[in-house]
Amino acid sequence: MLKVAQTEEEHPVDGAPAETTSDPRPGETVANGAPYRPGYEVVSEQILKLIAERQLQPGDRMPTENELASSLGTSRTVVREAVKILSAIGRVRAQKGRGLYVADDEGMLGASRWGGFFMPTDLDQIFMLFEFRRVQETAASRLAAARATPAQLKAIKDAMELCREGHETGRDPLFDQGDDAFHLGIAEASHNPFLVASVREARRLQRQANTIGMHGAVGDHARDAVAEHAAIYGAIRDGDPEAAAEATRVHLDQTLEEYRREIQRRVFGAGQP
Repeated sequence: MLKVAQTEEEHPVDGAPAETTSDPRPGETVANGAPYRPGYEVVSEQILKLIAERQLQPGDRMPTENELASSLGTSRTVVREAVKILSAIGRVRAQKGRGLYVADDEGMLGASRWGGFFMPTDLDQIFMLFEFRRVQETAASRLAAARATPAQLKAIKDAMELCREGHETGRDPLFDQGDDAFHLGIAEASHNPFLVASVREARRLQRQANTIGMHGAVGDHARDAVAEHAAIYGAIRDGDPEAAAEATRVHLDQTLEEYRREIQRRVFGAGQP
């Protein structure tokens, strides 16, 4: 299994802080040539690894912020920021006066039902997630081309245009909003509630990967995604199930390739394959 993890030399966990006042800023590189990553982003990954290694289950109590800071070799401030991220994506629950707990990730693909603990920066797991998405979303697109109502076609088109606006104005949250609405809109146009549920849950896990592994790295992919969305929408509008499925497959494969490049760039440096 290919684990996407920082080496001790890149981000030491024994006694050296993950982030200091002399750290480079985003876009710069560190001494070994790897791109700079904020300390809270690295520590978020390390906390997830700790949960997995200790086989903690939803509801289990976690080490305190002070204990995490000590074991990970960083400051409590950085740990607190990492906990905020993990709380926002539903992986950790902070209870005032009681401590930190593994969150009850009860989604359809969550830890308790999936049979594993999803690591947003494990490239193998991201490959498997996209493999799952390819199966579900090509089926949804194929059905949507045959079943979409005029109102659902309009909703898909509106979501596509929202993505375009987000890209052209540089507003990433707007792009993300449109992207979610586009893919869920196609699932809903399939008129299959099981596909709707599976697409929604897979995208929930992908948002976790976006938040930690792809933070601030939309890059050229947004431009390509706008064109790919247009191809998918056009095939669904024209009632061509096979063209819709193929356009969806191309879009997901291109998105996965962008993930692979970005994660490897962050871990190994821009010059690595």
